[in-house]
Amino acid sequence: MRPDEVTPDSPVAAFTAMYGAHYADVLRFVRRRAHPLNVDDVVSETFTAAWLRRASLPDVPLPWLYRTARNVMLNSARGTGRQQALAVRLAAFARVDARADVDDVESIERRLDLRAAFAALRTTDQEVLALDAWEDLDSRAAAAVIGCSRATYSMRLTRARRRLAALLAPSPADAPPLQLSR
Repeated sequence: MRPDEVTPDSPVAAFTAMYGAHYADVLRFVRRRAHPLNVDDVVSETFTAAWLRRASLPDVPLPWLYRTARNVMLNSARGTGRQQALAVRLAAFARVDARADVDDVESIERRLDLRAAFAALRTTDQEVLALDAWEDLDSRAAAAVIGCSRATYSMRLTRARRRLAALLAPSPADAPPLQLSR
């Protein structure tokens, strides 16, 4: 189809509208997970796949786009032998609360503890937590991204939250010493 043949109801116009509506979301999704040098390639491959399957895209394409981007990153990780394609960038996870003072030692300690605990989780736990916390997807859409049922996703999310909470729980060694009064 030549550019002068594109009409508002053509498949090209529909794809262009979908691309414009979801490009920023897919870019943000990939930036949180992929090495900065790979981001543009992953996003490009994701939308190339969408173009090739434009006739069969779902009515709500964002979960499909996320899943496709995730699969592109997984394929890249398998091909190169690196796990960085799926590793969630922790700097964005431990954002400072807007009201918190930068010099607040407790806030910094909480951020460091959260980074360490998140890094200690399995990649699958990191992914379900990221889909919930960062992408703000409902369980149906998040399940579509991962490729499982809604109930399975909900169970994985609950377990990942428990594992993260257990890692963040104070250990007995961190407790203040018991003071006995006489």
